[in-house]
Amino acid sequence: MFRRSLPALLALPLAARAQPAWTPDRPIRLVVGFAPGGSTDTTARVVAQAITAGLGQSVLVENRTGAAGNLANEHVARSTPDGYALVMGSMGTHATNQALYRNLSFHVVRDFAPVSLVALSACLLVVRANLPVQNVAELIARAKAAPGSLNCGIAGAGSSQHFAAALFEHQAGIRFTQVAYRGGAPAMADLVSGRLDVMFTPVVEAIEQVRAGQVRALGITRPTRSPQLPEIPAVAEALPGYVFNSWLGVFAPAGTPAPVVLRLSREIAAGLATPVVKARMEQLGYEVVGSTPEEFAAFQAAELPRVTELVRISGATVE
Repeated sequence: MFRRSLPALLALPLAARAQPAWTPDRPIRLVVGFAPGGSTDTTARVVAQAITAGLGQSVLVENRTGAAGNLANEHVARSTPDGYALVMGSMGTHATNQALYRNLSFHVVRDFAPVSLVALSACLLVVRANLPVQNVAELIARAKAAPGSLNCGIAGAGSSQHFAAALFEHQAGIRFTQVAYRGGAPAMADLVSGRLDVMFTPVVEAIEQVRAGQVRALGITRPTRSPQLPEIPAVAEALPGYVFNSWLGVFAPAGTPAPVVLRLSREIAAGLATPVVKARMEQLGYEVVGSTPEEFAAFQAAELPRVTELVRISGATVE
């Protein structure tokens, strides 16, 4: 599990820390590739607010939707590398898309400078409230007894919902009938209404329905139970070895000067460490990180082969 915070930033080589500090003199744009109100957008707005005071400049969230985040990525990759254009990236935009799309106009490693890993995001395994299973073991048994009889909602090929469900099927030796939606919200609506049987969905997109009793949570895809949701078992308690995490992080265009990246990284780590921001992120279901640029680069490098394997297991394709 990735656990870093502000002290790690202070252990950078002296040569890096000796460079003059960068001080922004105009507002900074934090670009999001998805619509307002979604999990990536919500996180970007929390981060933007958290670092505004430390930077002494406004950080403005700008939504550039389309092509699964690729339009926003391309825009930032082609922006001037001066620290004033950033993108809130994710496992989807900065790992999955590289494996799914054959003709991207950018490369998620070559054309970006990692700034900070912001948070890890687990999924909840949830079922319709009247499905007659009470735990993960009973769900697996029911699926094995009648392969394909349970409908599983996914928010498109290569989404967290898709990967988490496909990995579960692969490791449990079962098969759902996957039903693709244009997003997590309509899938959750059908789960609440009983038209779907099961979903793996980011915590932030399901926790209110769970608390309201509209759906039942059988497990969380973290390696262990969440400190914020200790009553929900880890899926791994019934299916040893099963873990699925997604993530969110901030990137700058490649070529952004090291002092700029370092200043941004430090401010993000400091902002995430404040009690109010940390509590807000945990309320949204995230595990807060905050990392050095070097740590984030190493993390992303390790994610690319993992995600490529998830694409293979899931059979995800794009038209």
